[in-house]
Amino acid sequence: LGERALGEPALQEPALQEVIAYAMWSSEVKPFDPMEIAIHERYATTAARDERGDHEQIHEYPIGGTPPMMTHIFRHRQSGETLIAAKGAVERIIAQSKLGEAEIRSVQEKALAYAKQGYRVLGIARGKWEGAHWPKVQDDIELELLGLVAFQDPPKEGIDETIRTFHRAGISVKMITGDYKETALAIASQIALGEPALGERPLQEPALQERGRTLEGSEVMAMSSAELQQKVGNINIFARMFPEAKLKVINALRENGEVVAMTGDGVNDAPALKAAHIGIAMGKRGSEVAKGAASLILTDDDLSHMTDAVALGRKIYDNLKKAIQYIVSIHIPIILIVTLPLLFGWAFTEIFSPVHVIFLELIMGPTCSIIYENEPMEPGTMNRPPRAMTHTFLSFRQIMVSIIQGLAITAACLALGYWSMQQGHNVEETRSYIFITLLFSNIFLTLVNRSFYHTILTTIRYRNNLLPLIIGITLLFIVAVLKLPFLRDLFGLQELGMKAIGLTVLAAFAATFWIEPVKIIKKNM
Repeated sequence: LGERALGEPALQEPALQEVIAYAMWSSEVKPFDPMEIAIHERYATTAARDERGDHEQIHEYPIGGTPPMMTHIFRHRQSGETLIAAKGAVERIIAQSKLGEAEIRSVQEKALAYAKQGYRVLGIARGKWEGAHWPKVQDDIELELLGLVAFQDPPKEGIDETIRTFHRAGISVKMITGDYKETALAIASQIALGEPALGERPLQEPALQERGRTLEGSEVMAMSSAELQQKVGNINIFARMFPEAKLKVINALRENGEVVAMTGDGVNDAPALKAAHIGIAMGKRGSEVAKGAASLILTDDDLSHMTDAVALGRKIYDNLKKAIQYIVSIHIPIILIVTLPLLFGWAFTEIFSPVHVIFLELIMGPTCSIIYENEPMEPGTMNRPPRAMTHTFLSFRQIMVSIIQGLAITAACLALGYWSMQQGHNVEETRSYIFITLLFSNIFLTLVNRSFYHTILTTIRYRNNLLPLIIGITLLFIVAVLKLPFLRDLFGLQELGMKAIGLTVLAAFAATFWIEPVKIIKKNM
């Protein structure tokens, strides 16, 4: 972070040294804010003599007011001479200084010129007070404007791509700053803030520069809540903001049903951080007040981690849905295979015993908790709009797909079992057809449910090292339970030939892979 005083080519001139000195005196003695750190560093390199050790701070007016300013009062340790230094918003400093109209206009023009270049501009002043006691508010102190200090705080490398990632994900990005509108517009033009989020109306560059695309804090406070709710969605830049205005914008967004994440680092950001659904404070340059009000802290102040967090959240959400839909689908045939033969009055009603159900649960548990938990993020996940807060976890359509999958597997298993009964096979062979068909159906269901949008031709390329492991264990069990006598007896099965096994595979394939053509149709709609 660099700083620049007006007339920088002549920084050694006494007048400019005085501006930097008073900018330093009005900063914290032990600065943590990057701007104040930069001021102290510049003072150390430009001052003829470092006088910081000669003074002690005796009174302080913390940053406050609308627009904000701050004032520090020091006393020289030896002479007892008092020094009053103030810095803050240029218009606030001007209001407390005795300047003529021509001087005011000149200062405003210079401040505006720097703001249009993307600089953050502060007014620096020397205070005068002759009373016996310090005033209750800093506004009562008469100020003498010494000059302006402009800070260059260029956007971090890669921030434009981070914002584009948010836009592609359907997440609107808004700038809420205490800086001049012109400063905010200059920065916005550098970081692609004018680009629309997914599903939003495109915002052309000329429109970005229009006053109607920005709001200042005073305008926000003048609006009713209903009026602000109507406008806040279409405005990306909020300038000259103060705590109350920031809070009002956050509340308006929340009232519109938006999920609001707010980033901030200053004390003035704390109310808005607290009010947002997700308050995010900066770990390095953030104040302790901001960190205390936030839900999350970015330890390295890198906003790109926010897009990583969104991607991770969407992946976890999608994988959890896949696991739940799988659980719904695979439990339906277990329940119905036990129940329907009793209702239909089959000759063989004890198709599954507790040992079958327990084993199936042991297969299904690792499938949903290990395989789906480790599924990678699907292509296009970060190119879709976020879900509304009113949406349920599983929609009616998604639940119906799972139910139909479960009914299709039930129909395949029981149809093959009924066919076995009609062929005069005993209960062990009939049970074998049903049980092995269900196991193959579980394998195929696991594969097709890795995505409800992309076909298996795409998902088969997803990297998940645990998938072949779990499927391999299931296949080994199928071989063992049919070939090893003690396991066949335990499960009440009978060895099946290759033709019979092929029949169970075909039935399981038909019961599960019907959804693949549905995905293709859905994708092309």
